[in-house]
Amino acid sequence: MRSPSPLSSVDDPPPQPVPGQTAVLRSPRCGTTGFSSRRVALIGHNTLREAVRQKLLLFLGMLGLALVVSSQWFREFDFGASELKFLADCGFGAMAFFGSSLVIAATAQLFFSEIENRTALTLLAKPVWRAEFILGKFAGIVALAGIFCALLTTLLAAIIWVRETEIMRLVPEAFPGGRAAHYSNLFFAGALQWLKLSVLGALMTLVASFAQTQLFTVATGFFVVVICHLQHLAQAAYSRGAGTFGSVVAAPLTLIFPDFQVFTIADSLAATDAPAWFDLVRICGYGGGYMVVACALAAWSFRHREI
Repeated sequence: MRSPSPLSSVDDPPPQPVPGQTAVLRSPRCGTTGFSSRRVALIGHNTLREAVRQKLLLFLGMLGLALVVSSQWFREFDFGASELKFLADCGFGAMAFFGSSLVIAATAQLFFSEIENRTALTLLAKPVWRAEFILGKFAGIVALAGIFCALLTTLLAAIIWVRETEIMRLVPEAFPGGRAAHYSNLFFAGALQWLKLSVLGALMTLVASFAQTQLFTVATGFFVVVICHLQHLAQAAYSRGAGTFGSVVAAPLTLIFPDFQVFTIADSLAATDAPAWFDLVRICGYGGGYMVVACALAAWSFRHREI
């Protein structure tokens, strides 16, 4: 006997279908049942579980193994203390590139699998808001990105710690004041990478809410990543004398697309380069604002979409 879905355990009965209208194409209104964060959490949990079932987390293990193997290759070189910064740059570069790829692929796959398998129709026939469905999918992607960043940041910190210990033993004069790496910066940088991937996940959720194919979503996602990473270069080029027309064109782009360069303030391992708390709060507000706007637009878009 099939057990009932946990998403149907609400006090209010499901809305009755209107004659001549397909009930599964409408999500419940405010008058039938209220917005529930519990249903959002359940959808997010199911999204993360589906990602694990599709072996997306195997991608994380492969990246971790690649970092460990590459650290063995770096042992053949002796860069002094600068080798630690080189290791950190390689680790965060891999986290940014492969993390973006993971968020784009996971959002497209997990969103469109619900629609293609018709499970979204079954879910929305219950007292579940379409906004809850969107936020639940976004929460699952954020959790997946968080696991990715936590694993790679911890692994990178372990690699740098081991390598720094070996260099301190081989070249003690390069470390007159003890350890040179400031590991709190490392974990701050990992958290900011998570925030950046969460912003990307919100933008991808927005794209998936109106896109008709998975291929279009993936292609648009990589296009958005390139724009967001190169936006600061375009701003600098226009500020050096592109004229009024360039400034008018660049201004809307700086508002529509976030600047991913602002999330790299903690990439240095030096203690003197530790980010100020005000800067961290400002960046969290910057990223949170884009996430709120993107998720609100995604909920509105999905609300008017026929599935």
